[in-house]
Amino acid sequence: MKSQLLYAAVAACALLLAGPASAQGVKIGILNDQSGVYADYGGKYSFEAAKMAVEDFGGSVLGQKIEVITADHQNKPDLATSIARRWYEVEGVDMITELTTSSVALAIHELSRQMKKIDIVVGAATSRLTGDACQPYGFHWAYDTHALAVGTGGALVQAGGDTWFFMTADYAFGYALEKDTSDLIKEKGGKVLGSVRIPLNSSDFSSFLLQAQSSKAKIIGLANAGLDTTNSIKQAAEFGIVKGGQKLAGLLLTLAEVHGLGLEAAQGLVLTEGFYWDHDDKTREFSERFFKRTGRMPNMIQAGTYSATLQYLKAVKAAGSKDTEAVAAKLKELPVDDMFAQGGKVLPNGRMVHDLYLFEVKKPSESKKPWDYYKQLAVVPGDKAFLSAKDSGCPLTK
Repeated sequence: MKSQLLYAAVAACALLLAGPASAQGVKIGILNDQSGVYADYGGKYSFEAAKMAVEDFGGSVLGQKIEVITADHQNKPDLATSIARRWYEVEGVDMITELTTSSVALAIHELSRQMKKIDIVVGAATSRLTGDACQPYGFHWAYDTHALAVGTGGALVQAGGDTWFFMTADYAFGYALEKDTSDLIKEKGGKVLGSVRIPLNSSDFSSFLLQAQSSKAKIIGLANAGLDTTNSIKQAAEFGIVKGGQKLAGLLLTLAEVHGLGLEAAQGLVLTEGFYWDHDDKTREFSERFFKRTGRMPNMIQAGTYSATLQYLKAVKAAGSKDTEAVAAKLKELPVDDMFAQGGKVLPNGRMVHDLYLFEVKKPSESKKPWDYYKQLAVVPGDKAFLSAKDSGCPLTK
């Protein structure tokens, strides 16, 4: 009887040490906003992009099945942390990606550091992720606030837009985007005349728009995203802001928001994206497959999630292991070469560097087919768009 009890105890300990059964496969979590202000910006479409990456990779790695799961964090850092902790501790998730919303991404970045798990942020913008908040297992993929400032902010200042007023989302992302753009404006000899902070998911922007209008700034910088940006632009039209001579700068605007606005409302907007579906044969091939599954063309968040998922799997294969240290090292070593980024590279602080593009939204008369929304104004080279590792403020690189 004693020997049976001893055997049972040893078996139980072995199970505990082995961790969850699902840890035998490779498990990836897509954690983002699927019901709120950023639901079109990333949402369930990013989940679909990740599944496409797994299918294109072949469905397994190191002889183990790859599984992708998803959850809606509702833009709440506490909820996101609770989900991520359960995924890591109980459900055997090896890597979390997408991570829309900067406050959420910063929280998961810290949790991943503590638990020695990999996260690859795609949907969140703050450059702090590879700056003062960098960590050994954290990566940042599609874009960041510094790159948007260089692309859209730099182009508009150069074109004579030297006075700015910011309408800023009242959380980490908005602050970072306003700061990075303001620094660049001042560096180029421009002035920031003021700013106003606006709660996430606001419905009425009228008082904020009136302040922006009365500032007489040449450029009103929209340091927000998703539905907050489209609602700002729609309400600005009601106040005749653009007709009155001021310009709107959508500092984080993607194809999803342009589609939501329609060309009549969005025409003439200048924006920076890291991906456009109609850029070349590779982007068209991927985007047409994505369209068949979702009924829409991908933006840089969805295409970036595909790229981040695919690159993670390549790193696992190259490492010959799911071990976090080994995979993180391979992610920093392997070049990124896919339909999202040709010749991309990952810096020691986890920042993936690749070219971005400055676009202007076409007039309705210029659009020749569905989703034909952009004309390219310039390429923003990756080494100009993103801070170098040594200039990023990341303590790992000192």
